Amino acid sequence: MATEKPGRPIYRQGAKENSLRRRARRATASGRLLLPGLFATFIVAAGASFLADHYQAPVMLFALLLGMALGFLHEEGRAVPGIDFTATVVLRLGVALLGLRITLDEVTALGAGPVLLVIAAVVLTLLFGILCSTLLGRGRHFGLLSGGSVGICGASAALALAAVLPRNDRSERDTIFAVISVTALSTLAMIAYPLVANRLGLSDSEAGLFLGGTIHDVAQVVGAAYSMSPATGDAATVVKVLRVAMLVPTIFVLSVIYRRGRSSSASSSSAIPLPLFIVAFAVLVAVNSMGVVPSPLRDHLVATSQWCLVAAIAALGMKTSLRELATVGWRPLSIVIAETAFLAVVVLVGIRWLAAGGPEWLLPV
Repeated sequence: MATEKPGRPIYRQGAKENSLRRRARRATASGRLLLPGLFATFIVAAGASFLADHYQAPVMLFALLLGMALGFLHEEGRAVPGIDFTATVVLRLGVALLGLRITLDEVTALGAGPVLLVIAAVVLTLLFGILCSTLLGRGRHFGLLSGGSVGICGASAALALAAVLPRNDRSERDTIFAVISVTALSTLAMIAYPLVANRLGLSDSEAGLFLGGTIHDVAQVVGAAYSMSPATGDAATVVKVLRVAMLVPTIFVLSVIYRRGRSSSASSSSAIPLPLFIVAFAVLVAVNSMGVVPSPLRDHLVATSQWCLVAAIAALGMKTSLRELATVGWRPLSIVIAETAFLAVVVLVGIRWLAAGGPEWLLPV
């Protein structure tokens, strides 16, 4: 017995080393397992980015189409784990890094009127989406997904909301449909809405508020607004940033609601935790507002966010069956179109009310 006691620490140390080696081997094996799918999705993202730059078209749309064309990769065993990883973990990383595109100063510079109008438009669009989706038999989850996509920031919002909403058999199909529909409608709005603004005789600031408050995706907002004037482009960009910022409270509220819903019907151990990527998003907004992130690093991280989101879209495209997508029917499309029209009407009415002499503290800057 005396000869065994001194050997116990050595034995335990050896056991720990063996455990670390096993974990390292498992991590290496997992990395090798994910590599084919990761490689495929990021190659598609690179191709989509090249085509978008070359043809001046939405990168998300190219990523979707290329991913769907390569859907057979998700049917082949080696690429499946990496594709699934990109559609979940890489997606969350991209959403978290979106926080570096926003500062609180950009929001407060708008003035109270435009800020409250944008907030009201987002909330009303979400509620309208739930109402339309419920009336047409699609359920409130699709209404939240589509309403958030239309009201907040297009495809990025669709991906972020899909990561929080409860999953079911239609989740991935609904997400990919929301991405396709809002991307297509955003492109149409980029062409049509500047004509509407000119027809209505909106000023530069009013046109910026209209375009930034209604067009779905950031790229289309920039393209439409700067095609009118630099002043319109600057105003629209800040308004759009405010809409993107609404992603934080929206997802936080949904996370709390569904966590409570789960805990009321199941044990507390099964409650849905607040998603870490949303916490990271909020933290990065605060850090970016302090100005402590060096500009080169911030630019690289924002570019990384874009790459992650494009790759995630490509992965979702690979996981999508065109036959299943065709079974979605006319109801979801009509919901998204109705939400888009509703948002435009709300913003235009708000602009006219402010221009007609709303309370002084609400007037736009």
